[in-house]
Amino acid sequence: MKLVVEVIDAHDLIPKDGEGSASPFVEVDFLNQISRTETIPKNLNPIWNQKLDFNFDKTRNYRHHFIEVSVYNERRPIPGRNFLGRVRIPCSNIVRKGEEVYQSFQLQNKSFFSFIKGEIGLKIYISPESKPKSVPPILQSSPARNSPPKVAISENTNHTDTPLALSPTQASIVKTVKAKQVKDNCAVSSAESQSEKTKTEPGKDSQVQKPKVVIEDLDEIRAETIHHVQKHQVMQQPRISLRRRPEGTQSTMQRPVNPQPYPSPQEDYEVKDASPQLGEQWTNGGAYGGRGLISGERTTSTYDLVEQMFYLYVRVVKAKDLPPSTVTGSCDPYVEVKLGNYKGRTKHLERKTNPEWNQVYAFSKERIQSSVLEVFVKDKEMVGRDDYFGRVVFDLNEVPTRVPPDSPLAPQWYRLEERRGERKVRGEIMLAVWIGTQADEAFTDSWHADAASVHGEGVFNIRSKVYVSPKLWYLRVNVIEAQDVIPNDRSRLPEVFVKAQVGNQVLRTGICPTRTANPMWNEDLVFVAAEPFEEQLVLTIEDQVHTSKDEVLGTIALPLFTFEKRLDHRPVHSRWFNLEKYGFGVLEADRRHELKFSSRIHLRVCLEGGYHVLDESTMYISDQRPTAKQLWKPPVGILEVGILGAQGLLPMKMKDGRGTTDAYCVAKYGQKWVRTRTILDNFSPKWNEQYTWEVYDPCTVITLGVFDNCHLGSDKPGAGGSRDSRIGKVRIRLSTLEAHHIYTHSYPLLVLHPSGVKKMGALQLAIRFTSLSLANLIYVYGHPLLPKMHYLHPFTVNQVDNLRYQAMNIVAVRLGRAEPPLRKEVVEYMLDVDSHMWSMRRSKANFFRIMSLLSGMISLNRWFTDVCHWKNPITSVLVHILFLILIWYPELILPTVCLYMFLIGLWNYRYRPRHPSHMDTKLSWAEAMHPDEVDEEFDTFPTSRPHDAVRMRYDRLRSVAGRIQTVVGDIATQGERFQCLLSWRDPRATSLFILFCLCASVVLYAAPFRVVALASGLYMLRHPRFRSKLPSVPSNFFKRLPARTDSMI
Repeated sequence: MKLVVEVIDAHDLIPKDGEGSASPFVEVDFLNQISRTETIPKNLNPIWNQKLDFNFDKTRNYRHHFIEVSVYNERRPIPGRNFLGRVRIPCSNIVRKGEEVYQSFQLQNKSFFSFIKGEIGLKIYISPESKPKSVPPILQSSPARNSPPKVAISENTNHTDTPLALSPTQASIVKTVKAKQVKDNCAVSSAESQSEKTKTEPGKDSQVQKPKVVIEDLDEIRAETIHHVQKHQVMQQPRISLRRRPEGTQSTMQRPVNPQPYPSPQEDYEVKDASPQLGEQWTNGGAYGGRGLISGERTTSTYDLVEQMFYLYVRVVKAKDLPPSTVTGSCDPYVEVKLGNYKGRTKHLERKTNPEWNQVYAFSKERIQSSVLEVFVKDKEMVGRDDYFGRVVFDLNEVPTRVPPDSPLAPQWYRLEERRGERKVRGEIMLAVWIGTQADEAFTDSWHADAASVHGEGVFNIRSKVYVSPKLWYLRVNVIEAQDVIPNDRSRLPEVFVKAQVGNQVLRTGICPTRTANPMWNEDLVFVAAEPFEEQLVLTIEDQVHTSKDEVLGTIALPLFTFEKRLDHRPVHSRWFNLEKYGFGVLEADRRHELKFSSRIHLRVCLEGGYHVLDESTMYISDQRPTAKQLWKPPVGILEVGILGAQGLLPMKMKDGRGTTDAYCVAKYGQKWVRTRTILDNFSPKWNEQYTWEVYDPCTVITLGVFDNCHLGSDKPGAGGSRDSRIGKVRIRLSTLEAHHIYTHSYPLLVLHPSGVKKMGALQLAIRFTSLSLANLIYVYGHPLLPKMHYLHPFTVNQVDNLRYQAMNIVAVRLGRAEPPLRKEVVEYMLDVDSHMWSMRRSKANFFRIMSLLSGMISLNRWFTDVCHWKNPITSVLVHILFLILIWYPELILPTVCLYMFLIGLWNYRYRPRHPSHMDTKLSWAEAMHPDEVDEEFDTFPTSRPHDAVRMRYDRLRSVAGRIQTVVGDIATQGERFQCLLSWRDPRATSLFILFCLCASVVLYAAPFRVVALASGLYMLRHPRFRSKLPSVPSNFFKRLPARTDSMI
């Protein structure tokens, strides 16, 4: 592979030749591979358009290396060069070919005292092709760092060839090779031999072996949605020995529960502590049971946030030399795996004597009811009983135990035996049987015994999967003008507007204010587009003949991938496009050529990569990175979540005359969605699945939801159109978590129903946030939440709401097209698609949130009033003493305030929250709701309720709005009275105020400030004996000032 640095141009360079100009060239240094462009003589705004290529090893981690691009002035006739500026670009921002965009970088200086200005434009990408046409490198350093370069460089160039060292962050991700030898026939070799001989699948945690060097592809390391960064790649973990879990009592198929349909008023909605056996140790008597070559204890940290769950795995690979039928001369074999009352069977293969299945079966160790595993090979018969070929029997006490990172157990050939086991029969079957955990790579795609009732498409809907949100872009269409727009009715000038459509998104410009054949608009229309770009931008120019009739005058369809991508606010080149007459595209090619329409439209279209496309509520945002990968910052931490299970779930549907729940959990953070497997017919499911995300900003929220699976392949009519029911949701803000601390809690699953708030159960989670760099983590707190384009060129509030709604729809549609699909109702619930809808409950909650914030000021005012009225003489005397001290030493005021806040914060550390924040029913006003208010919150938009109910709610809303209107009017009145002090609306009041200001200015000038402050403070703190119960003179004067209320109708 090749790293290509395409040097486009430079602007506003500093002159260096003494004649007001310069002869610049560019030199690029990538890990001591140096290449340069040609020299452009006498030009401060040079254009090169040259490609420089460098060797790029995809197996190496370039995450913390840089590409150094330097601009020099070539001196003539005396050889030498002058430094014009440089740019250091992190290799973590490199993209593949086809994703590159033009980027403009500000040139930087090498020292503080040098003056540098100008910009350089580059395109940087990785090309899998052969070496492109470019200027060959002039310097290629040898592997030895002390080898001298072959090209002499002038001493005054300030050029350095210092190689880049590994940063601590890189060292924390790439493990060093341990010298300890392990007795598992897997001797640890050097880093190069390990990278050549060992291939780790990035999506499977079980393949990560320890110790060894883990070096992935650059994109695989950065892709949070594909590569799960393990905990032992971030920080050293203590050794956890493995021992066999002691045998316990067998659990039944269904736990008998009798949940209450509605919670009692005393029900606890708080987060509770949980004590799961995380990273449980068990004895490993060798990788292959007692007969293995590895003995002693093994160390694991891949699944250290979940409980270990043991399964009996049976891999049915293939069979050979099966006896054919005497009638057909062939056979239709299939395999049946039997363990106690559980049976699993493969598909039958027609006319195959050497069939291949490659199917894995998993039996939970807690539900094993037999000590013998039987594998039968049978022949499918259309009529009558199936023929019996033979069987293989395994004693479970002799089944080996295999725990990752052990290599997969190799399957073996077994001779079939007759039913009684007295002799061998013709035929062999290849099997692999072992005991493993949920960390096994075969766990995800295996057939589970507890899901034996699921068939058809439902088999795929119960498996755990990882989904990736589509990459979203903002498409900005600037409609500038059009030319030669001729209406159908030539006797009138058109009233023209432009309608633009991308998929289901339709926007239109305003009607041109002047009737003309060359209208101008200069309006921006913004859409949301998703990669891969499947839709087209369809533009139509329409003439408004009447208020209810529009005529199409021309149209054009443009593919989205042809538009330029920009990362900042630099202007984009505009283009003219020819329009086609409406209905003109259905004509034949020759006729279409004759009737070519002459109208044109002038557009400026680009894909905005500097914005973050909001597809979720800004209050619960989980990702703040811009669309363009080149603008991403390095991650500041790792988030690991262990989804343990749920408890006390309520029945969600009826099956066979009884209530049942088939629960699964969905977690969403950033662009990565995860879905656990579905546990069938269980009110206390155990998932024990662990997932990992890269964290780029700690001020984000992870959302987890629990749902009931209603797509299990039912044969009932209409079952395919059913929706997965929501059981509850949990939100956790990462900034509230302490770094390197494991939180194991049980979160209540609360759902608002028309009957009120309802507890549907509890979700048990284990969460750990790991900080990669404390300095980078603190650095993030001083930067804006969103990319800078949101502040330099912000969208309006209406645009943000509309674009967010469109982005949600696109994400829901794309994830619904996955296999198995993540359904629309699940995505909408996770993204809070209805968070902007009106709710009387939310209005009350927000009002009392404001009152809670003002309660501190109200309490402080009440306390100060008590001090002024000497309710507690001791407190009043102490306040007088403190006031006198601050008057005589005013320089102590600010230090005293800061020290007081420091001590209060230090004191509150003892009472800091121990649990992550969760949904508060009291804060949400979910416990004291009127039934009609709850029904209103569940009403559709537009309403579907009866007219009497709508009229009553409208009157109630008018009453609430009337009170808000009164409060707002009172605030406006007080502000207008301040304005009237100097407006001469009341001549006498204004005269008195300006005379008072004149006297006050003389007094304040003549008297020392301390005297004035002392007199004012003592007057405010005077004893009640010197007070009057009547309002003060300033209050009476202010309340007599006029306002504009008497001017309102």
